[in-house]
Amino acid sequence: MAKWVARLALGFAAAMLALVVLYSFINPPTTLTIWSEARRLGAVDRQWTPIEDIAPVMLRSVVAAEDANFCEHWGFDMRAIRQALDEGANRGASTLSQQVVKNVFLWQGRSWPRKAMEALLTPVVEGVWSKRRILEIYLNVAEFDEGVFGINAAAFRYFRTTPDALSARQAALLAAILPDPKARSASRPSSFVQRRATQIADGARTIEKDGRAVCFEGP
Repeated sequence: MAKWVARLALGFAAAMLALVVLYSFINPPTTLTIWSEARRLGAVDRQWTPIEDIAPVMLRSVVAAEDANFCEHWGFDMRAIRQALDEGANRGASTLSQQVVKNVFLWQGRSWPRKAMEALLTPVVEGVWSKRRILEIYLNVAEFDEGVFGINAAAFRYFRTTPDALSARQAALLAAILPDPKARSASRPSSFVQRRATQIADGARTIEKDGRAVCFEGP
């Protein structure tokens, strides 16, 4: 029995490694979340957008909102983890790299098995993908509303525009809804979302000035 479990574990690890390498140059066709939502809703709105066709301010905004030290860590932000532990359960510490692993390879939820697999896969993704690739995939699989996945669908749904034409304010509003996309709206923002978007816009300007955007800007 133990031998079969070990073989299954090795097989799973090999399959995951193969997918990580494959997705470094091939776009993920779907994710478990996108597939399950498509089955539930009948269809989802999603179209892949290369990172070159996404406004740079959108890249900086999502980093400012979700992982300000994105360029400085190897998948785990130990500073944010320590702060989260000090503050208890009031805040999370997942990096963009961890969120990409969860969104692309695993499932939603807070179970220990998922967390363990996320912890194992995150350094692999960081080692194989560039920071720019991590951000590109994140913005193309993230959920922005019910049945709305990726920055292309989000830009059109909320602002009737394309990802390359997003303004700084629009980008900040889209980043502000990411933690709770089904309860927040970028086109009809609550006072909280508006305040959060202002903070994100300030953060995006800051990381541009202090060099914390260098790892994902440019070719």
